Amino acid sequence: MAARGTTARRPAEEAGMYLCLCNAISDAQVEHAVREGARRPRDVYARCGCRAQCGRCTAAILGALRGLSAAAPAPHATQTR
Repeated sequence: MAARGTTARRPAEEAGMYLCLCNAISDAQVEHAVREGARRPRDVYARCGCRAQCGRCTAAILGALRGLSAAAPAPHATQTR
């Protein structure tokens, strides 16, 4: 169970690729955190109920955030007449 109603840790077989070994954060958890509104690595850690430990994963999480942001469909502009 995750702290403060955040992203729950998943069993190893559902985890995907680990981006953070210290906190066992997977790419699937990062994707879920982005869907919940995470925009920075610290947002991902907070949604997973943890903090950066050694810091080596921060670049990988940032890369995943950028990749997911680029893959997200652009919001459609509404036109009013």
